[in-house]
Amino acid sequence: MTLVAFWFIVLAVLWTGFFLLEGFDFGVGMLHGVVGRDEGGRQVAVRAISPVWDGNEVWLIVAVAVTFAAFPAWYATMLSGFYPIFLVVLVALILRGVSFEFRSHAAGERSRRFWDGALTGGSLVIPLGLGIVLGNLLGGVPIDPAHEFVGNVGDLFRPYAVASGVTIALVCLLHGAVFLALRTAGDVRLRALRLGATLGPVTAVVVLVFVAWTRIDSGRGVLLSVVELGAVLAAVAAAVLIRGGREGAAFAATSATMAAVVVSLFAELYPRVMVSSIGAANDLTVSGTAASPYALRVMTVVLVVLLPVILAYQGWTYHVFRSRLSRDDVPGAAPSPQPQAVGESAADTAVGHRGDPSRIQVEAVTWPSRPVARLVWWALAWGAAWLFARLMAAVAPADSGAGRSRTQPSGRR
Repeated sequence: MTLVAFWFIVLAVLWTGFFLLEGFDFGVGMLHGVVGRDEGGRQVAVRAISPVWDGNEVWLIVAVAVTFAAFPAWYATMLSGFYPIFLVVLVALILRGVSFEFRSHAAGERSRRFWDGALTGGSLVIPLGLGIVLGNLLGGVPIDPAHEFVGNVGDLFRPYAVASGVTIALVCLLHGAVFLALRTAGDVRLRALRLGATLGPVTAVVVLVFVAWTRIDSGRGVLLSVVELGAVLAAVAAAVLIRGGREGAAFAATSATMAAVVVSLFAELYPRVMVSSIGAANDLTVSGTAASPYALRVMTVVLVVLLPVILAYQGWTYHVFRSRLSRDDVPGAAPSPQPQAVGESAADTAVGHRGDPSRIQVEAVTWPSRPVARLVWWALAWGAAWLFARLMAAVAPADSGAGRSRTQPSGRR
């Protein structure tokens, strides 16, 4: 494997890590006003991601920086052609970031609602916009022989690109609902479980349609690859597990779904980095956009030194803030209302379930026991390693034939 292929894989891993970790942050941001019916409930949801959301965005910063350093020609064409989308995403990132702090210092209800809206809107716009960007890489945009984007804003919103953004945003929604069910207690957790049970089947169907569309659009037949099939199976598993109240295993399944969806895009894209809708001869490739071998070698040394530090820091952060949150952890929050079981009337809730204590047994579920938690995270780690191996397998055949001429699918719309 050449350094060029290696850095393409690194870039795919960075984008996957960003959506895997920041994806549930986006989902929580979109859902915090739904699972929290009052300020106390909304604070519980926001506090579930407060210690980690900014660290998760480091993956996006590194992904853009790696594109600039390892594939400067790709960076130039993509950033200049997609600047309207990147501008909107940048504004959403700023508003979403400051909303975490400003909502807690809001002087009145009207101001707090504004920043709640900024958090919700920003959490939706970012995955939707970045999903459209990734979809355009494979779906194709007008690029001339000089590798200049020659289209207009409308060319950035073709059906496949929009479908890519919607799919990633929807997976983020489910990912966030499952995360809230895993990290909270009381009425917030119960509403998150119900939302997850509703979103699960819809997400599974959308993922199936999207990966099938991706496979067909790449010109590689109609049969799904192993990664794409894994995305569908993981989405179905997540829908089944969250409906059964097994949020720990469901979170592993939504993580696998997100990872497989992003990996499938990069696997179908390689050895190209941007598809031209004008013709295959204008496609940008990894070899044609890569930096010098010396620059890639220096970057590899930096990666080997810094990546373990970043992983250790983030792993420690998640370990420290692993316990469930409830209204008791929010100063001044109203007590949690007694949850109402599915199919139960308000009168049943009012009497405190004295006749049937088992009906509130769902509230007794706590953070998964250590053996179960370890099993889930080991399964997630093995799944990530398997997806990484599949991406390398997809890269290797194309890399071995880099010196031979070939005809690439145009991916035109």
